[in-house]
Amino acid sequence: MRHAILGVGGVGGLVGAALAQAGDPVTVVLRPESVIGYPPTLSLDSPFGKFAVRVERAVAVTEPFDVLWITVKATQLDSALSSVAAGNQPGAIVPLLNGIDHVALLRSRFGYERVVPATIAVESERVAPGKIVHRSSFARLNVSSIGQERLAPAIEKLRQFGFVCQFVDDEPTLLWSKLAFLAPMALASTAAARNKGELVGDPVWRQRLESSVAEVCTVAAASGAKVEAANILKFIESLKPEIRSSMQKDVAAGKPPELDAIAGPILRGAEQRGLAVPVTRELVEAVTTRISAGTTQ
Repeated sequence: MRHAILGVGGVGGLVGAALAQAGDPVTVVLRPESVIGYPPTLSLDSPFGKFAVRVERAVAVTEPFDVLWITVKATQLDSALSSVAAGNQPGAIVPLLNGIDHVALLRSRFGYERVVPATIAVESERVAPGKIVHRSSFARLNVSSIGQERLAPAIEKLRQFGFVCQFVDDEPTLLWSKLAFLAPMALASTAAARNKGELVGDPVWRQRLESSVAEVCTVAAASGAKVEAANILKFIESLKPEIRSSMQKDVAAGKPPELDAIAGPILRGAEQRGLAVPVTRELVEAVTTRISAGTTQ
């Protein structure tokens, strides 16, 4: 299978390196200003292996790849899609973005069946162009079963590499299961400027985190998803104490965070269904204040 990776950060770089190491042709799609001097290899340092593997480089998606993996930040999606040539229809488009709203946007452009929603939970970072560090042995990929027939060979290669993979029939549950964990952790850690250990070790912030999880699960259930707050909290407890959310890192670095992509579906879903999410709203306001203040904490 031929793969294109649109967004070669920690997630896209890890997926691309794993597939290329397994023998599939991989093309990384770069901004025009980035392609000059970009290495011809993806270098991965991971508990699953340490290696460098050759990939092709391009500034646009002009060929009908079997799979287009979209792994940009939600704030970069619109500009990234400009690199996909008009009329180009990859066999499957797999977005690994935070949030939910991107699925409808992509399906409006590429068609319902072609877009295969998926989520990934992993601690991976691009430390330099073409250099990816995967910091733990955890990498979980959940994929909508709408793409099972088309993606089975690629998913099996990722599974053999070390990923925990599964196909999921229920798309609302697939998407909300990640958001119900991600949003409370991202919002609370950013509002508090604390890592996971510091967050759950403070009784006040722990209560806010737990309340936000409960609120998001309520909105998720009203949206047709089957998400249990107890399971989300158990997963949070299992995380390493030093983990910081990507939103927290972005705000500290003065970069635009994915605030609307992560919190927007919850706030809008709650408003549409007449649900109260006061703690989540409070956390969003606190994050907005930090962004406006240009905090470096």
